[in-house]
Amino acid sequence: MPEQSNDYRVVVFGAGGVGKSSLVLRFVKGTFRESYIPTIEDTYRQVISCDKSICTLQITDTTGSHQFPAMQRLSISKGHAFILVYSITSRQSLEELKPIYEQICQIKGDIESIPIMLVGNKNDENQNREVESSEGEAMSKKWKCAFMETSAKTNHNVKELFQELLNLEKRRTVSLQIDGKKSKQQKRKEKLKGKCVVM
Repeated sequence: MPEQSNDYRVVVFGAGGVGKSSLVLRFVKGTFRESYIPTIEDTYRQVISCDKSICTLQITDTTGSHQFPAMQRLSISKGHAFILVYSITSRQSLEELKPIYEQICQIKGDIESIPIMLVGNKNDENQNREVESSEGEAMSKKWKCAFMETSAKTNHNVKELFQELLNLEKRRTVSLQIDGKKSKQQKRKEKLKGKCVVM
């Protein structure tokens, strides 16, 4: 079966309970669920604009456990961009991203051209913080990827996270906006070209 070129696949990785599903649901549906329900693997679709035509932003929310290494490898090999989520309240969750990052490097080879975002979620729980922003930033520099702190609960930086991830895409123009109306800022961005925009 040939690859569908009009899909833009983003894969979300992270330990169980860090809020991967909450981030994705907050972005796609604008909802937040208080209870924790472990995910095996879910895929969400959002229509976006890609190289001036319409395509599907396909977000794969992976399992937080490492029971399915084959699924993980498949997700990495099919993914165009990656979001690596940890919880600022759990140093362990940041540690658990290291083997995933290494696997992305191993499967993708040259990761310089691949959009990767390191995300410290749950920044609404500052009183329970175990990982300082500076540590997340240092890790992202080491991994040569972008960094952001978010809160799915308060909707802090959720849209910005996906916007920023698409902005990192160099090989095609991807945008969250599909109605054709462009702001001055967007026209300026298009002059800078080869960037992705999430609206």
